[in-house]
Amino acid sequence: MEARMKNPAMVLPDAMKGINSLYKAVHGAGVPQETLELAHLRASQVNGCSACVDAGSRSARKAGVTDERLLMVAAWREAPYFTDSERAALALAEAVTRLADRSGDAVPDELWDEVADHFDEEQLAGLILWIATTNLFNRLNATIKEPAGTTW
Repeated sequence: MEARMKNPAMVLPDAMKGINSLYKAVHGAGVPQETLELAHLRASQVNGCSACVDAGSRSARKAGVTDERLLMVAAWREAPYFTDSERAALALAEAVTRLADRSGDAVPDELWDEVADHFDEEQLAGLILWIATTNLFNRLNATIKEPAGTTW
């Protein structure tokens, strides 16, 4: 399978500069790399982005996420392999990704309070930006039909 076009972020160099700035800021916010990788993977699963699930799984492995944990991300609520802070990040990733599935608050206060118990303001900013950036790439890749296994 071939993509319809080159990734739009690659077509417009200034767009990629901005995205790279987001990456740098997020990775300097103090959120553990494994937590970022898990949140990315879960949002990508929810959105059905095969390219991001594939790339995210590989990146998570490089960051030290075990296969056991990787295989259970889709069923994280029932799996014993995640810390409380990772569970909070996974729940936030789902809520932010599924905005249209809620009536009322996109991120309920109860969830916000749980996430805020585990991350300070800078870490929260990094985590939210990471989830939003993941959703950006999920939507770009779905639109252009980016196949799994693509290297950027």
